[in-house]
Amino acid sequence: MGARTRGIANQILSDGLDATDGLSGAVSSSNITNASVTSVSSTPTLGGGFDKVASDPPSPTEGDIWYNTTSNTVKGYVYAADTWSTGGNLNTGRDTAGGAGTQTAALYFGGNNTPAPPAGLGLTEEYNGTSWTESGDMNQTRIYMGATGTQTAALAAGGRNTVSPGPESSNVEEYNGSSWTSVTALPIATINPSFLGTQTAALGAGGYQGYYPGNPTATTYLYDGSSWTTGNNLNNAGQWGGSVGTQTASLVAGLYPTSGQTEEYDGTSWANQNPMGSGRYFIGTFGIQTSAVFAGGGAGSKSNTERYDGTSWTATTPINTARRNSHGGNQSPAEAGVIMGGIPFYSDTEEFTGAVVATKTLTSS
Repeated sequence: MGARTRGIANQILSDGLDATDGLSGAVSSSNITNASVTSVSSTPTLGGGFDKVASDPPSPTEGDIWYNTTSNTVKGYVYAADTWSTGGNLNTGRDTAGGAGTQTAALYFGGNNTPAPPAGLGLTEEYNGTSWTESGDMNQTRIYMGATGTQTAALAAGGRNTVSPGPESSNVEEYNGSSWTSVTALPIATINPSFLGTQTAALGAGGYQGYYPGNPTATTYLYDGSSWTTGNNLNNAGQWGGSVGTQTASLVAGLYPTSGQTEEYDGTSWANQNPMGSGRYFIGTFGIQTSAVFAGGGAGSKSNTERYDGTSWTATTPINTARRNSHGGNQSPAEAGVIMGGIPFYSDTEEFTGAVVATKTLTSS
């Protein structure tokens, strides 16, 4: 049989077409019936087409795109980077305070809101994820303290009181969700120690004695809820460092004057790790030893944010307002954290949402 050209009337000939038939050109869709199209091994790619669904699929795969006919929007299951958003303002903006808790149950206490010379405050505020409410004042007004724990079981240790250039303090207080109680003092009065852990299993490291710049220390303090013991020293003496984790899996980084130096504690000893990409101190922190976020800091106020994965640091989305001497809700997971306050007397709160693959409405931007 010879080559067929466009000798087609109302349908493709019953004996079909193959590669030898020489057919070229377009065949009108009206000349093809469903019954005549069989054994198709591949189809052309269709541009601009999406599945049309009345509701978003329950278990999409990354990269899926669809058109939701109910909301009349194009959606996709796509990657969304780390983001910072604005939370509720503190009732009293301040810096050099202590912080504890999580993104939806944070605590901010003490601090300073007076230009030099600084004067300590005893104010305590609680955050519910939306707004701040004042609670019971600390027994000793102070700045530059170590702080950790949760909104209902927080710990404040060391620091300096209202006198400037006042002496360092060894005072320790516990918060129960409404009021503060003085408990066993630190073995050594210390300013700006880096604290982490819980009220009944806390760790403090570094700090300094004497008026700034004083004498940086490498001492490690361990608290069991009633008494203090000393552990093995940091490898690098320093102050103003950021800290997260537990007594047996601790992370401290940004100790001044080494700034970018990172150390991990395994419950017995400290080991140097990869340094931060941007050397800073006075940093807002949250997370755990193997998944931490460090935001802001000095010298000067910075907006840098870095994530630590247990091995190395990676720069990520900066905070919206550059700041230093803020405090993070250090019991927050790395994927949902919060920082508050900071120099100069900031009252704003910023909330962190970690990178996720999620359903998003797609727009032209």
